[in-house]
Amino acid sequence: MTTTPAGESGAHPRFAAALEELGLGELSTRIRRFPDATRTAAEAAAAIGCELSEICKSLVFVAWGSPLLERSRELGGGEPVLVLMDGASRVDVARVREELGAEKVTRAKPDVVRETTGYAIGGVPPFGHRTRTRVLADRALLDHDTVWAAAGTPHAVFPMDPKSLIAHAGGTLVDVCEQTS
Repeated sequence: MTTTPAGESGAHPRFAAALEELGLGELSTRIRRFPDATRTAAEAAAAIGCELSEICKSLVFVAWGSPLLERSRELGGGEPVLVLMDGASRVDVARVREELGAEKVTRAKPDVVRETTGYAIGGVPPFGHRTRTRVLADRALLDHDTVWAAAGTPHAVFPMDPKSLIAHAGGTLVDVCEQTS
């Protein structure tokens, strides 16, 4: 693991620009870049040395027929939705569908993720995307003082307090974690 020198954030250029636009330029000095990819939450937690639940996953789904999503009401049109989830948990798609009042919700295909966010799966940050999407943030993220999220590449992460992260992402707090019995 390396902490990136000042002036070289290690983040994807779009994400680095988003940090500046949001007045979060100081975060650039806290981005950690790894020689090996941290595409999964487990890989990221191992590289950082934190608990799996301290990783913030940015997952894209597609919803159809939701009164909350403008494009999903169009005939046959689905609309991407970003779900922020802690790394130790799984998203309950039925709960996402309920939250959105959607008829159908599925995991987005890689090309939809890249088209919507501007980033590849494994490097999607919680904000700084190519297009504006609805964001649902699972409440379990608030169980931590700091969470780690992708900085636009599968090799870079950044720390942030979850309340600020959710606010900058424009997220709505929800309970969409898969319940274990």
